[in-house]
Amino acid sequence: MDLNQITVGCVDYAASVAFYTRLGLRQIVDSPPRYARFESSSGTTFSIHQSDGAADCATTIYFEVADVDAEVARLKAGGLQFDSEPKDQSWLWREAHLLDPAGNRVCIYHAGENRRFPPWRI
Repeated sequence: MDLNQITVGCVDYAASVAFYTRLGLRQIVDSPPRYARFESSSGTTFSIHQSDGAADCATTIYFEVADVDAEVARLKAGGLQFDSEPKDQSWLWREAHLLDPAGNRVCIYHAGENRRFPPWRI
């Protein structure tokens, strides 16, 4: 399992894009007013997602695996409960979700090249 993506909520899309760009991240996806993805020099990605307010600014942590279905089965066998089963998404990722003990959303996914190089890359 590789940690390579974290998404945080934002309440001001333009201000958040400007902030993370000034930090030195390179913006690679621009889908205003809801979503932007950035890339670090190492290739790790970080995203913002427009929220409806502070209470909706939850963090999502993404772990990529080679086989989502097999990994979910392994984790379930170890006693973890998932909020959503593995599903193909319109953004070309296969994802399953669960919550950590603090309520942070965790996504087990596979995207391959679509993580860094989606067809809509800017």
